[in-house]
Amino acid sequence: MPAPSPLPLDPIAEAHRQWTEHGWSDAADGMAAVTSLMRAQQIMLARVEEALKPTGLTFSRYELLTLLTFTKNGALPMAKASARLQVHPTSVTNAVDRLESVGYVRRIPHPSDRRTTLVEITEQGRTLAVEATERLNSLVFAKPGLARDKLMALVRILAELRSDAGDFDSDDITTSFRFRS
Repeated sequence: MPAPSPLPLDPIAEAHRQWTEHGWSDAADGMAAVTSLMRAQQIMLARVEEALKPTGLTFSRYELLTLLTFTKNGALPMAKASARLQVHPTSVTNAVDRLESVGYVRRIPHPSDRRTTLVEITEQGRTLAVEATERLNSLVFAKPGLARDKLMALVRILAELRSDAGDFDSDDITTSFRFRS
């Protein structure tokens, strides 16, 4: 599907103007920021989905596979995977169900806690995670659409927003990310 033609004006800037004109100037900047973030998320998700399409993965399933590749043993308790991915446990269960049905992960009993189930990546899942990461790195992550200095500033600003919302606890979010020079 071809990309749509650019609009002749920025609809968010126009909404900002309208907000101000209608007497909501105290909320206009926030509306523009929130709406811009939502639109940027749509743009990035479309790029990610396009890159992942040949792998058959959704971004949420990709994230789970990749998280498992980063663990020492390739396995995590399902509750811990949910916490690290910052999603509801039902979302992890759904992703595990789908990935397990095609052989990319398996559920195994926890060795010392009978109440806990681990999700473990298979070799087939590990291979797919690497392939998907290489696609995302080359098609999306290496070229996100912003100059490096702006990219670093954006990540720091969003980290501040996320920290303020209680997403994570950090004493100094300016040092949370180590950008290469």
